[in-house]
Amino acid sequence: MKVVPYNNKKNFYPMMSLFDKFVDDFFAGEQVQDKQRTMNIDILEEDNKFVIEADLPGFKKKNVKISINNNELVIEAKREEKKEEKKGSYCRNERYQGSYRRVLSLSDQVDSEKISAKFEDGVLILDIPKKDPVPSKEIKIG
Repeated sequence: MKVVPYNNKKNFYPMMSLFDKFVDDFFAGEQVQDKQRTMNIDILEEDNKFVIEADLPGFKKKNVKISINNNELVIEAKREEKKEEKKGSYCRNERYQGSYRRVLSLSDQVDSEKISAKFEDGVLILDIPKKDPVPSKEIKIG
């Protein structure tokens, strides 16, 4: 269910509100673009594994890199800018050319040696199996 904010202001000047919306959207453009530049992920915990789904629309499989460093899972994706001559100039350029990077801390119950990944239709899917919990060692007082 999506929550939509309720606007209880009386709209006596509908044309003025359209103009205000245009100006607000124009100056908030950078904030909207920054939100679009994040890598959206879902993390699902199952009995024997974690499943991570990361949205990477428009990226190619060869430009996605996954690594583990100091018990952190690092997902990186890079989209290179196409170098071509354009006759016109951009009025607005929202298609991001650059790289994404997302770092996720792994828990001790993860078997990092058996992580598998697949990339389908712009979605990176990681299966991260859990390992059996190690019983804590009891220390006897002597």
